[in-house]
Amino acid sequence: MTERRGKIQITHSIEERPLEAQNRSRLGDWEGDTVIGKKGGACLTTLVDRKSGFLCGGKTASKTAADVSAVIEKSLSDKDLRTITVDRGKEFSWAEKLEKDLRTKVYFCLPHHPWEKGSNENTNGLLRDFFPKGMSIDKISQAEVQKRFNALNFRPRKRLNWKCPAEVFYSVTLHLI
Repeated sequence: MTERRGKIQITHSIEERPLEAQNRSRLGDWEGDTVIGKKGGACLTTLVDRKSGFLCGGKTASKTAADVSAVIEKSLSDKDLRTITVDRGKEFSWAEKLEKDLRTKVYFCLPHHPWEKGSNENTNGLLRDFFPKGMSIDKISQAEVQKRFNALNFRPRKRLNWKCPAEVFYSVTLHLI
């Protein structure tokens, strides 16, 4: 079968990713992806910290590399940032620009290996409760998207000993009732 989508420049393979990122032993190792709504419309750009499961990102007007990169830069500019791991979608073709602007390395999963960014894949599945497949995201406000992100960030997780991602990410203890 012939590749018709074109090739993107792979900055770093996941096989080069630091062991600390692989082991989830530190904050600042992010996994990125997109959640599409109706084809050709707005989408969500999601970034999940591997250690804490903390979710950030936002709505993008389209799934273009320019729109997705702008949300990544805005979302991670004030966060602890060591690495970013993404799949080989064309929306991540500006990886070199991201590396330069954010002063980090962008690692690409192997083709057809979504489990290599499993934290993000799992979180995107949870987001589908709020944004079902095929639902238009065009008219959903950024405030509504953030509200849904917050719902997941304050949801206790078994893998975090029943702490929520926000507690682990910000090193605080919340008293949830």
